[in-house]
Amino acid sequence: MDTRQDDLRRDLDATLQARKELGKEYEDELVDSFMKRLDARVERSVAARLDDDGPSYHERDRDRRHRGWTSGRSGNRLAVISLALGIPLTAIASSPGSGGFAGLLACWAGIVGVNFAAALGNRRDREERRPRGDWD
Repeated sequence: MDTRQDDLRRDLDATLQARKELGKEYEDELVDSFMKRLDARVERSVAARLDDDGPSYHERDRDRRHRGWTSGRSGNRLAVISLALGIPLTAIASSPGSGGFAGLLACWAGIVGVNFAAALGNRRDREERRPRGDWD
């Protein structure tokens, strides 16, 4: 058996012995005390494992953003979705009952406008994140 489990078993045995000696009126306090010790043990174990595993989730996320993963992928997603939705929207907008060629132009003007606005927003975000030098 693992030494941590042996320690946990000893703590539990000690709590049960104390309950036998003190009686039922102290049962809630004994259980609370045991649970606090167990929580502290779990927190120490988790902290030790996180220290051993390397960089934290937030550090990895920051590194990805620094390399440009986040901004590039969201722009690609919007472009692919726009093209996929553009096909049925083109068929609907260009039908004679929906406006014909004028409907087709309005549909694609909207798609281009949404993509253009997203590209400008991404560019603005990248410029704000970029560190400024003395010559900027």
